[in-house]
Amino acid sequence: MPLFMDIHTVDSEDFSAEDVVKAHMKDLSVQDRFGVRQIKYWVNVQAKTLFCLMEGPDREACNEVHVQSHGQTACNIIEVNDDEFQLFLGEGSRDNTDLAQTLSGEMDTGYRTLMLVQLLDLAGTGNQIGTELISCVNSNCGNVIPFPGDLMASFVHASDALNCSYGVRKIFEQYENRCEYRMALFTGRPVDEVGRELFESTKKRLDHLCMIGNINKTYVDADTLQLSKKENMLSEHNSKYLIILSKTAFNFLEDLFRVIENKQNQTGFKSHDLHSAMGISKSQLYRKLKAITDRSPNQLIQEIKLRNAAQKLNSGAFSVSEVAYDAGFNSPAYFTRAFKSRFGMLPSDYTKLFDRLKS
Repeated sequence: MPLFMDIHTVDSEDFSAEDVVKAHMKDLSVQDRFGVRQIKYWVNVQAKTLFCLMEGPDREACNEVHVQSHGQTACNIIEVNDDEFQLFLGEGSRDNTDLAQTLSGEMDTGYRTLMLVQLLDLAGTGNQIGTELISCVNSNCGNVIPFPGDLMASFVHASDALNCSYGVRKIFEQYENRCEYRMALFTGRPVDEVGRELFESTKKRLDHLCMIGNINKTYVDADTLQLSKKENMLSEHNSKYLIILSKTAFNFLEDLFRVIENKQNQTGFKSHDLHSAMGISKSQLYRKLKAITDRSPNQLIQEIKLRNAAQKLNSGAFSVSEVAYDAGFNSPAYFTRAFKSRFGMLPSDYTKLFDRLKS
């Protein structure tokens, strides 16, 4: 039978892990009626959330167990792949009530700190770097998550993720001028109120941060940094390379990304279109964006277009002209000049670099 995972959010001042244990016992008493088997559950008392892993014929049957046992319906239920689940949440154990525990015996909240590293290979060293990055993740108690073209990892402890980010930066320093990276860390829930994938919203947020973020910088949400301090396992880091995002700053970047995503391939897309779509003044947009990305709006738009173009050239499936027009440039000639100015080589030479590596 398929695996399912749900989320419950509790609106009660008296919420406790003991309450969840009692509710779980009630679930066990009725689950056989619906062909469901409760496996494990995670509780975050501070966030008043809990997540249940179960095996059953369908979502409706899994939800009906909760309804019949204690009247608490799930906010959302998703089907999960066992292999993916093991990578994100499989570490640890459970006590005699099926309550999830970490390897150190603490109550497991189910929340994970995810790290995404986007690599732009400028010299054909990507495979070698990738091997070193995986080793760094493993040595910092993380699990590598399959993610097309990039490196993603999951960590039980935020401090392990931050320690790993420091190691990742040190690896890239050895390949200076031969590659670029963008890195983001964000702590999130395995299941949200909407969505159909494990850590769906967290993965999207990481992708957005790396897309908008500056090169060779690490973006971290404020909650992740706060969690790492509470864990008391954080090594010394050079804060010069960390950009801490408040919830306000992060919401601004999310709004910004949505606009850019919809308009970036349009010829003539400029900062005027950006601040108009976001409903703020030109000066407000410039000030906020400069503080977070160290770029002006037009510079950011150009950067995103060029990075997307580089990824398409890397695939070998498109000609230079096709990539130029698809990225929103007026002509292949203008695209070629901009590409060479940014990356130090012609688009055709960049394509040949990866053609040689594939042959």
